[in-house]
Amino acid sequence: MRGEGMIKVTLVRGLAGKPEAHIKAVRSLGLKKLGQSKVLPDNPAVQGNIRKAFYLLKVERV
Repeated sequence: MRGEGMIKVTLVRGLAGKPEAHIKAVRSLGLKKLGQSKVLPDNPAVQGNIRKAFYLLKVERV
């Protein structure tokens, strides 16, 4: 992970009624419940999932 930072991703909106692709993107980040946070590596795979469901998440650099 040299050169890569870490990011903290928090689920700030519920998943009910959202498109299945957005729910899968959030789940792939390891988030299941409202308010849950995860610290993840800042890599293209994680960034792609964040972009897909950006309006459901809060992202912070750690």
